[in-house]
Amino acid sequence: MTGFYRNGCCDTGSGDMGVHTVCVQVTEEFLEFSKRRGNDLSTPIPQYSFPGLTPGDRWCLCAVRWKEAFESGNAPGVVLEATHIATLEFVSLEELQQHAITVE
Repeated sequence: MTGFYRNGCCDTGSGDMGVHTVCVQVTEEFLEFSKRRGNDLSTPIPQYSFPGLTPGDRWCLCAVRWKEAFESGNAPGVVLEATHIATLEFVSLEELQQHAITVE
């Protein structure tokens, strides 16, 4: 289950210091980028019921991490309809639109 509040939505609030508001579809390139940055999202962590992410999974990503990935050419696709408006405090709409994906 994704989202800071583990409710399946990219909601945010006062407890979400990382601003987990960008709904992404992860790619192998992004997972490798994230691992190099010290955040291994592909390795399962059973004690937290985290199965690990694989390419194609959807995930609520921190806005600052998405911006970092964008600037380095490793940004995953964005589901605009599911991305929280608070993301725009960190990333421009134009940047998000460059990586927008269509949800079927």
